[in-house]
Amino acid sequence: MNLKIDLQDFYFNPEQPGTVTELPNAVDPLYDGKKAYRKLLAEYKDEIKDLQNMMFAHDRYSMLLIFQGMDTAGKGGAIRHVMSGISAAGVQVSAFKRPSSLELDHDWMWRSTTRLPERGRIGIFDRSYYEEVLVVKVHPSILHDVQRIPQEHTRTEASVWESRYGDIRNFEDFLHRNGTQVVKFFINISKDEQKKRLLDRIDRPEKNWKMSLSDVKERGHWDAYMQAYQDLLAATSRPQAPWYVIPGNDKKNARLIISQIVLHHLRGFEMHYPQPTDEFRQKLLGVRKALENS
Repeated sequence: MNLKIDLQDFYFNPEQPGTVTELPNAVDPLYDGKKAYRKLLAEYKDEIKDLQNMMFAHDRYSMLLIFQGMDTAGKGGAIRHVMSGISAAGVQVSAFKRPSSLELDHDWMWRSTTRLPERGRIGIFDRSYYEEVLVVKVHPSILHDVQRIPQEHTRTEASVWESRYGDIRNFEDFLHRNGTQVVKFFINISKDEQKKRLLDRIDRPEKNWKMSLSDVKERGHWDAYMQAYQDLLAATSRPQAPWYVIPGNDKKNARLIISQIVLHHLRGFEMHYPQPTDEFRQKLLGVRKALENS
């Protein structure tokens, strides 16, 4: 059963007027109670699992799902709830945190490119190379003090970001031409909702481990992050590598919308299960006979 929603409502079209701060972080519930939500999500997960199995057998396509959002946006929960039904052999999740010393000794795309999904698989990035035009843009001293980019390439910050947007567009075009569908989700929550979730992490002992002072410090740069998201969405959202802005204040709503978008793109693949040849069928008959006589 499909939700009665238009997925284009969530696609970020850079040619249309409007800013990230004007986009909704909440919409009317798409489900009628917890029971209906669980039923819908289970149906979507089953179809995602079946289509991924076919993609694995077809062995031509792969999919890269990128999840971005402010702290507490619900990226991990969305990944866990939407993709939990897929075979472990068919999905791989990478969470990108502060770069290691090894990663910093390479170019800024290196750690992402080493974790791209193979054909037949779904790769999931919890944060991604987009951090390089988010965190680094909000804290540009990282370019010089941490990433150690040569000075001649960072004389004007504006040129750094434009170059990185161009690198990302070219990279995603390259992936698309090689059979990897890139689908990107910005889970959009309000500043008030983030405050509520951060306080919940403090009040609930089992969530204390998620909390750090850096979360609160980064919250102080909220407006700068919103501008950085606005810039990257406008520069890198295209039909072949779309950005979807997901209203994230209601986690259940967000998961249902994300499920529908993943299904939409999986259904768009021209794929099928391999058809066995007559020769192979004869071999299988021989195997069957051997099994019956064993």
